[in-house]
Amino acid sequence: MDETVNRPEPDPDTPRSSPSPLSIPPASLPPAPQPPASRSPSSAPPVARETGVPRETVVTRRSRWRAWLIGLILILLTAAVAWHFWPRPATAPAGRAGSGRAGAAPPQLVGSAAADTGDIRIILNELGTVTPLATVTVKTQISGQYTQIGFQEGQLVNKGDFLAQIDPRPYQVALQQATGQLAHDQGLLDQARTDLKRYQTLGRQDSISQQQVDDQKFVVAQYEGTVQADQAMVNSANLNLTYCHIVAPVTGQVGLRQVDPGNYVQASDANGLVVITQMQPISVIFSVPEDNLPDIISRLRSGATLSVEAYDRANVRHLATGQLSNLDNQIDTTTGMLKLRATFGNPDQLLYPNQFVNARLLVNTMHGVVRVPVAAVQRGEPGTYVYVINANNTVAVRPVKLGPTDGGVVAVSSGLKAGEKVVTDGTDRLRDGVAVQVAPPPAQGVQGAAGQGAGQGAGQGTEQVNGQGTGQGNGQGTGQGNGRQGTGAQGTGQGHGGGHGTGGLGGAASGAPTQGAAPSGSATSGSATSGSPTPGSARGSGDAGGSGPGSAAPDAQPAARSPAATPSTPPAPPPAAK
Repeated sequence: MDETVNRPEPDPDTPRSSPSPLSIPPASLPPAPQPPASRSPSSAPPVARETGVPRETVVTRRSRWRAWLIGLILILLTAAVAWHFWPRPATAPAGRAGSGRAGAAPPQLVGSAAADTGDIRIILNELGTVTPLATVTVKTQISGQYTQIGFQEGQLVNKGDFLAQIDPRPYQVALQQATGQLAHDQGLLDQARTDLKRYQTLGRQDSISQQQVDDQKFVVAQYEGTVQADQAMVNSANLNLTYCHIVAPVTGQVGLRQVDPGNYVQASDANGLVVITQMQPISVIFSVPEDNLPDIISRLRSGATLSVEAYDRANVRHLATGQLSNLDNQIDTTTGMLKLRATFGNPDQLLYPNQFVNARLLVNTMHGVVRVPVAAVQRGEPGTYVYVINANNTVAVRPVKLGPTDGGVVAVSSGLKAGEKVVTDGTDRLRDGVAVQVAPPPAQGVQGAAGQGAGQGAGQGTEQVNGQGTGQGNGQGTGQGNGRQGTGAQGTGQGHGGGHGTGGLGGAASGAPTQGAAPSGSATSGSATSGSPTPGSARGSGDAGGSGPGSAAPDAQPAARSPAATPSTPPAPPPAAK
């Protein structure tokens, strides 16, 4: 493989000519191309002979072949790694049940539900605010010192209950003064009336002029006006005394007090003394779109009572149930919404003023409509559609027209009939005509008490020499039974005993018979137990017993009870649960 390119050597017999000053040295001239020298297979690669000319670099092909070989190996390794880690579709196992041909994809496992007929409630779910029917800020109507408080914060008070007391002494003094002035003026009025009677008698006798009689009449009228003014002052003083004793104007719950006793209060105070809020009944104000207004008005005009349910902010917990009471008289032009008021009895006081709630207004109820679960409805290019499961376990895309939604079901106006099965789970990779396998409904176990279980089963056992026997139980659970060993001749019988088992779905149990055979040939039973399935760990006991013929020698004697009997053969597997 190695070939060496050598320059021809000059003949030593040929005289060299002296170089001319203008000649080019041989070392600076490029070497002339020479054919590659032949090499002998048995000889070593030729080496350039040393001459006076500078030695040239030897170029070999081995380095080129090594580079190509390394690159090819790297490419092959990269391709092998990529092929190993490249994802490949899984092939169906040979002979898989339900596969139509070798290599066919298995049916996709899906969840299903049948369309049925029932009622659909038309419910409007809107956000509302709890608003009390009455909220009163109790203020003083006179000025004075706040001397006594008659309530506790948060107390429920009735209308007319005592709340606060203002110092009444100044107003009592004013009442006395007004009463005195009234008595004085009343005396003047009586005197004027007496003089008027005299003047009228003298006037009829022509003893005095008629002018004096008329003047006395006007004096009596003036005193009458004065007496009326004095009576008004007395009434005002009595009213001020009434204002000193403050009572609850409405029935409701008292809030936190705004002023402590001992302070000087005035009618101009903004906060007042306390706020009373009516809690029972209470209302919720919410808004509905104007598009739903015709249905609501038509139901109200027909005399129907529309029910309203209040839920918490998370729309999870039910708080109270009431009814629609009033509608506002105009629609908000900025939002296109109309305010409605619903009234609630609020016996538990779960509705609190200014609380945000979700109001569910039941407008109407549709009867006898086709319903499907909401999870079955898909949305895509055909619009709203469902996957219908055909009789051959394939799915078909069926466009449907939906109606109102009520909880987890939606009404289907057209496109589906009652009784047809639709896919509710596993719709991600479905398409029209794909084979599916309907998943069975989840099994529901029997729930037992914590740490306890009970089971029933039937089993048979065979008694052998030395009393060892085996029993198989068919029931709920698995267990091991303990019986008494028996000695004597060989006999057959059925097992009966007790033991502990863990919850499961079917199982087998083994145990030893309790006693050897009697001379009459009867044999008692071994044990086979079972336990009932429970959500957690449980220990259960069950009985499986029977009777059967057997034979034994007359000298068979029962042996003492052993702690546990060892089965001679392993228990048979339980029957498969359906």
